[in-house]
Amino acid sequence: MGQSGGIQRLYTLWVCDTIVIDVSSSWVERLLTIFRYSLDTGNIGPVTTMPAFRKTFGDFSPTVHGVVVSSVLISGAFTALIAGILGHRFGQVRIFAIGSFIYGVGAAIQSSATSLSAFIIGRLIQGIGEGLFVSNVWVQVSEMSPTRVRGTLTALPQFTIVLGLVCGFFICYGTSRLGASTTLSWRLPLVVSSALGFLLSGTYWFVPASPRWLLARGRFTEARDVLIRLGFDEVEREKLLEESMTQVQAHNPHDVAIWEEFKQTFAGFREAFSAPFRARTIFGCFIMGMQQLAGIDGVFYYAPILFEKAGLSGEQASFLASGVSALAILGITIPATFLADKWGRRTSSLLGGVLITTLMLLMGSLYAADKVHADRGAGKWVVIVSIYLFAIVFNGTWAIGFRIFLIESLPRKTRSSASSLAQSANWVCN
Repeated sequence: MGQSGGIQRLYTLWVCDTIVIDVSSSWVERLLTIFRYSLDTGNIGPVTTMPAFRKTFGDFSPTVHGVVVSSVLISGAFTALIAGILGHRFGQVRIFAIGSFIYGVGAAIQSSATSLSAFIIGRLIQGIGEGLFVSNVWVQVSEMSPTRVRGTLTALPQFTIVLGLVCGFFICYGTSRLGASTTLSWRLPLVVSSALGFLLSGTYWFVPASPRWLLARGRFTEARDVLIRLGFDEVEREKLLEESMTQVQAHNPHDVAIWEEFKQTFAGFREAFSAPFRARTIFGCFIMGMQQLAGIDGVFYYAPILFEKAGLSGEQASFLASGVSALAILGITIPATFLADKWGRRTSSLLGGVLITTLMLLMGSLYAADKVHADRGAGKWVVIVSIYLFAIVFNGTWAIGFRIFLIESLPRKTRSSASSLAQSANWVCN
């Protein structure tokens, strides 16, 4: 029995190594795509609170600050609506590459901006690029994953998001040490983001296409090879091939014009809200919207401001505290990622909701009762610890569980359209 268990474990490790090594270029490209997105999330808050940034653009109101930070989401929310159909038509890899290039252009405009309007225009352009790749990543990863490891592999992008947050915070912490006398302190993090965008736009030339996209195009031999390299077993592989052959025979994708596909996309949105798919689509949009309205962006985007209000003095101390919170998030995301298939989606969602609500009510009550003071009292330390705990709980439960549940709960017929709607709802709430 022990020998059999040892052989089984060795086989499992071999399968995992095969999945990771044989298609490493494809997985690295997908994960770096999400890393680039979260790098912006990690650095935009610290960048816009740097004295050098305010010295360049002048002081502005909290409302204007909110517009600067969230403008990337405005354009991204609209782009996300059509990203699915563009990926279906031209292939996810190509759309990822185009989105990466647009992202790089937007970040480059921001890094060279001399006026606040130019900076906001750069963020709007960057948002177009983000909308093209972010909304498709979880669907793409899910469809590239064998059923037996889909939960874990679908959770990996969330791990990469947290890694990007950590890097974003600490890059800004490092550049803030250059001082307020040079604009490089806020420009360098954006230069890094831009360079990463341009670098990843070149992955189109060597990253293999999605097997499901190849199947939809009728390229069965190429799709079979990729499925084997991805570690799909023979039963699952042959089932996909059989289903795809039937669909291609019934409908030739090359006969449909791009404008016809756009019409079909909006028809798909209508279908997603029709019976019997309506309830799943509405629930998917609801949970992805609530994921943002829970308040996590108050931690990610405005962490430096939150820590300053809680009593941490000094720009570098605030940045460092924000980075430490990101490290704490990373610490919980690692086990949560690999335990995604063992934790029930329902248990994770309910437990996360209770803890998140409790922590948010605690922090809000302290501020409402005027118990948080920078120079006295324990209130500031309760808020600081609560911020850490809030970020840890959210990323260990809702951040991973909701994404996986969304993809798994949507029927294949409306998965592309419904997931685009859910991602758009996520960004609108953001």
